[in-house]
Amino acid sequence: MSTLVMEVNDDQAPRVRVRVKECKRDEADFVELTMEPGQARLAAGVFGTAPLYLTEKAGELHASWDLTLLRPHLRADRLVARVVARTLTRQHRYTSETLFQGVYRLTERAAATFTPSGLSIHYPDPAEHVLEPRTLRPGVEPLAALDELLTDVIRQAPTATGCVGVELSGGADSGNVALAVKAARFPQAYSFGLLVGGNTGRQQRERRRALVEHCGFSDTATPAIQHPPFCPGGVRALCKPHDPAGAFYQEAFDVVREQAAARWCEVMFTGSGGDEINAHHSRTQAELPTPEPVPWLGVKAARALAEVNEQLAPIPVLPVPTLMAFGMHNPGFLRAGIWPVSPLAHPRIVRFMEQLPHEHKRGKALFRERIRRAGLPEWVAAPTEPENFLAVLEKGLRSYGLPVLDDMLKESILVDLGYVDGKALANAGRNADSAPVVPDLLCDVLALEVGLQSLM
Repeated sequence: MSTLVMEVNDDQAPRVRVRVKECKRDEADFVELTMEPGQARLAAGVFGTAPLYLTEKAGELHASWDLTLLRPHLRADRLVARVVARTLTRQHRYTSETLFQGVYRLTERAAATFTPSGLSIHYPDPAEHVLEPRTLRPGVEPLAALDELLTDVIRQAPTATGCVGVELSGGADSGNVALAVKAARFPQAYSFGLLVGGNTGRQQRERRRALVEHCGFSDTATPAIQHPPFCPGGVRALCKPHDPAGAFYQEAFDVVREQAAARWCEVMFTGSGGDEINAHHSRTQAELPTPEPVPWLGVKAARALAEVNEQLAPIPVLPVPTLMAFGMHNPGFLRAGIWPVSPLAHPRIVRFMEQLPHEHKRGKALFRERIRRAGLPEWVAAPTEPENFLAVLEKGLRSYGLPVLDDMLKESILVDLGYVDGKALANAGRNADSAPVVPDLLCDVLALEVGLQSLM
């Protein structure tokens, strides 16, 4: 992949250091392997673009950014109870732990040491952040500062051919990234997006069209309703090996990635991180929302809920939800030969937004003003109905997910191991058939079960 470069340093024999990093200057993402007699050490940078998964077996260290490549070392009867409980109740946490005992994620700035004694993970110190917004100096124009920062970050993208893609949803986050990609003047720029359908989808389609025409992209739009969760031909329906904790909408995004690969895009710019950097909260008094109760939670998972906040990674440089989203989405890009870049989550932009007074972040005010200043209409800058995938999820669950549930009730890893109450789940399935809306929490348990089955 031309977006990455490998550096080898063996000047201090018998030690060898190998670093794989983005092919660019400054703040590049990297993974570094240092080998010396009796020890191997892996270290990661701050970005967490493609986190490594590690496991040790019979004196050998196995590592990959693709969890499915560790399949020979994964066992369904050796799950980490608190991670299963987090997954089933949507209490996701950023940690080196994975669903599988003995398999670890190399989190940002962390290090893993492998010796004859085994594998150990070492967390870094918590990252420093701006705790409260600062007052702007007279004459400072935050819009100009954001414009310069974002365009500069995008111009540093590690591309050899200049052929790039943009995930363009039609919202403020991807819209701001698209404007900066236009300003960076890449030789070839393509845009890709999932259309959500319905009345909301019609407005989304018009916003995308306005942004595409303004930026001069060659666009490919895909109706997401044609590729909902569990749809025929998708990764779950085919039971192809995949990460059980992967994204709900993997089937639809797999299509987008295939389209980008067919156009030889080296880099895909995404709007990930926009919600997090515009969040209006105090870092010193932030509270997590109360999770929705899960009626089919089994005894083993319910007991593990007391441990959901144990073994957590320290505060990272990038926003936690963004890093977790990278782990779900980015391996799919790498399998397609594309390097994903999320400029809104770049440390320079994260720090800039932390210092910004709340009035510029509330409702994404600065992002929306930047779209207006570019000459786009108000209905693009501040839509009345932002896009969402709820109709796509409902279609997937009702048309394809409930039949999966029927099969799961006959033979289930999660039920057999006590993580899910089979009778309660069967009752939920019967109720869902006649309910006006299928409970979206069913997607969590079905996706986890299908993912585990695909790896066994």
